Amino acid sequence: MNEHFKNYFEKLGFDKQTIIQSSVYEPLKKGDNVLGLSPTGSGKTLAFLMPTIETLIAGEGTQLMIIEPSQELAMQVTRIARSWAKLVDCKVLSLTGGANVKRQTDSLKKRPEVVIGTAGRIKSLISDKKLKTNHIKTVIVDEADDLLQGETLTTVRQIINACYSDVQLGFFSATKTEILEELTNWFGNKKIEKFDVRNIDDTRGEVKHGLLEVLRSNRNKMLVRLTHIKEFKALVFFNQMNDLNKAYSYFVHEHYNNIAKLTSDQNKIKRQKAMEDFRLGRVKLLLTTDVAARGIDIPKLPAVINYDLPDDAIDYIHRVGRTGRMGEKGVVLNFGDDHDLRDLKNLLKNEEYNLQPIYFFKNKLVDEVPKQPKVDKAIKKADKVTKSNASDDKKIRKNTNKKINKRSNVSQPNFSKKKKKNKHTKNKGMRKKWRNMNHK
Repeated sequence: MNEHFKNYFEKLGFDKQTIIQSSVYEPLKKGDNVLGLSPTGSGKTLAFLMPTIETLIAGEGTQLMIIEPSQELAMQVTRIARSWAKLVDCKVLSLTGGANVKRQTDSLKKRPEVVIGTAGRIKSLISDKKLKTNHIKTVIVDEADDLLQGETLTTVRQIINACYSDVQLGFFSATKTEILEELTNWFGNKKIEKFDVRNIDDTRGEVKHGLLEVLRSNRNKMLVRLTHIKEFKALVFFNQMNDLNKAYSYFVHEHYNNIAKLTSDQNKIKRQKAMEDFRLGRVKLLLTTDVAARGIDIPKLPAVINYDLPDDAIDYIHRVGRTGRMGEKGVVLNFGDDHDLRDLKNLLKNEEYNLQPIYFFKNKLVDEVPKQPKVDKAIKKADKVTKSNASDDKKIRKNTNKKINKRSNVSQPNFSKKKKKNKHTKNKGMRKKWRNMNHK
C-alpha cells in the first residue's frame, strides 16, 4: 500500500485490514482474477477499491469499471471511491438507471478513470458507443451471486465481452451460489483464484435474532410501538411492493412523520433523500424491499425488521447483514404468527443463527415478559370471602332501603312540591263578605 493510501486508511480509523482486504490486495494489484467471499459488513468494498485504484494512471481514460446491482449501492460505492481516487488525481463517474443520460454522456467526455454503475445503463452506453472500453483494465462484479443470474447474467457477459480479452476480473459476494463455482466456463476460461474467508472472518458484531409473534393485522401498530424505544431505528423489509405501499399509506394517514420508504419505483432524488434522512436519524423506520438488502452500509444501524419473512436463506443473510457491521451490536426482529416463525426456523436450519423468542414490554425488547408475583392461596381465599360478605351487605342495605322508602311513601305526604295558589282566589272570602253586606 502506498504512503498516501496508508495514511488515509489510518485517518479513517482503521488500524489493520480485514481478512478479505488483506487476502485479495496483492492478487488484485498484480492483475490476477479473483473471487472474494466474505460475510456482509466485512469490508469487501475497500477490498476491491484500494488495490485497483492504486494502480490507476491519471489521464489515461477509463481503466476501472465496477458493476453494482442497484442505484443505491452504485451511489454508495461511488462516494467511497471518489475519496480514494483523489489521492491519485483520478475522477469517478456514476452511471445508473433513472439518472439523466445526456448529463452522463457529457461527463464521459471528460474521460473519468473509474466508472461505477448498474448493468443496464453501462451496457446501454457501451452499445451507443458513448462509453469506450479500449482502456479498461479491470472489471469488478460486486454482489456477484445476485448479478450473475437471469437476464442480468447475460448483460454482465455482454459488458465483459465488449472489453479486451485480457481484462482483469474480480467477483465479490457474501453468499456462494452454483454459478460462482463455474465462473471459468462463463467468462472465457480464465483462471480465477478463490478467497473464501467466511468461516474465519471476525468482523461481525453480536447480533440477536428474535422471533416476535405478531399477527399481520397488528404489524403496523407494532412498528409504531417500536419507535418509542430510545435511539431505535431499523430497516423494515417487505416481500411485495403492494404490501409496502399499503403500510406506508397507513402511517401517512395516521400522521407519523418518522417513517419513510425506499422503493424501485421512486425517482433518484426521492430515493437519495430517504437514505439521507435515515442515515442522519431524521427517520426511524425505512420501509423497503430487497432493493436495500445488498451492500447498503448504514453505520451503527441498531436493527433490521422482517415485516415479511424472506422466501430463501440467501435473502435472509443479506437482509440481516445490514446490522452488526464492523463489530457493532444489532438485533433482527422477525414478524410472524406461530406457523410463520416455525417455517423460518426450518428455512435457516443449516445456517448458524440462534433464533429465539423476543417480546415488546414497556417500551423495551426483552427475552421474556416478567411474571406477576404469586399471591398466597390463604390470602386469596380471605379476599374472596371478604368480597363476598361485602357484596351480601350491599344487597341487604339495598333491600332495606327499598322497604323503608315504600313505607314512607304510604304514611307521609310528599312536601317536596308546594301547591301553587291562584292569584284570582286569593281574596275570594273578603269579596263574598262585602257582597253580602251590600245586599242587606
